[in-house]
Amino acid sequence: MKTADIFKEKRVLSFEIFPPKPTMDESVIYKTLDGLTGLKPDFISVTYDAGGKNNGAKTIQIASDIKKKYGVESIAHMPCISMNEEQAVMILDSLKENGVENILALRGDISENKVHGGRFNYASDLIEFIHSRYDFNIIAACYPEGHIENKNLVTDIRNLKKKVDSGVSHLISQLFFDNGHFYSFLERADIVGINVPIEAGIMPITNKVQIEKMVSMCGVELPKKFMRMINRYEHNKEALRDAGIAYAIDQIVDLVTNGVDGIHLYTMNNTYVARKIYEAVNNIINS
Repeated sequence: MKTADIFKEKRVLSFEIFPPKPTMDESVIYKTLDGLTGLKPDFISVTYDAGGKNNGAKTIQIASDIKKKYGVESIAHMPCISMNEEQAVMILDSLKENGVENILALRGDISENKVHGGRFNYASDLIEFIHSRYDFNIIAACYPEGHIENKNLVTDIRNLKKKVDSGVSHLISQLFFDNGHFYSFLERADIVGINVPIEAGIMPITNKVQIEKMVSMCGVELPKKFMRMINRYEHNKEALRDAGIAYAIDQIVDLVTNGVDGIHLYTMNNTYVARKIYEAVNNIINS
């Protein structure tokens, strides 16, 4: 099933997971899925293989298993900056053969250690390529506070419009900790005529290292209320975890109250945290 069709019926709750690292026992991810699929999410997205050395083989396999073994719809992440056209076709054909219908098309991070494929400079290039050759449902990322490489919000929203016009059916936002940024983003999206469903990406913070990493990678603002929580509980692991869960729940309740299309929970493969949030917000989301 294409995720675009789910939004026609209800407000969506979805999860993100990541494949195990090469040094990890692969069975670990299926224990995670045992817990997450039991919560009956509308779909689960799977990030790209760590290092991307296997042409997304783990991502494809896990996304296929989520759908075929667990009966939950799945999305496979597909970053394109290091791909050439031949590699892209190989991955897309494999996704099709494995019954995966939904792709989150991404540019991916640029780094000195990553080879540039040369064919796809932006996510919109990959979206156009997929849309012209395949029948996949294509999802794209959006950035409520602007992409870290482009804090010009006008240019950022124009680039997003280009992605949507290239064949995107719905958007998933980067994490944020101030709902005000998300609401301002929705206004900008409406002004330029972006009319596809937009899911709010929520990440429950459970440790300080996680925060530092997210700020470094994404450049998101940390509100005063959020920082007071971190500073108060940073030396109490369980208290910080529970406070992070509570903060995420508050965000979700506010978003749902204001009519958000869906919530995409960045689970970090933590079934305990996902379950606590699900138990608190499921009735609200489905009301």
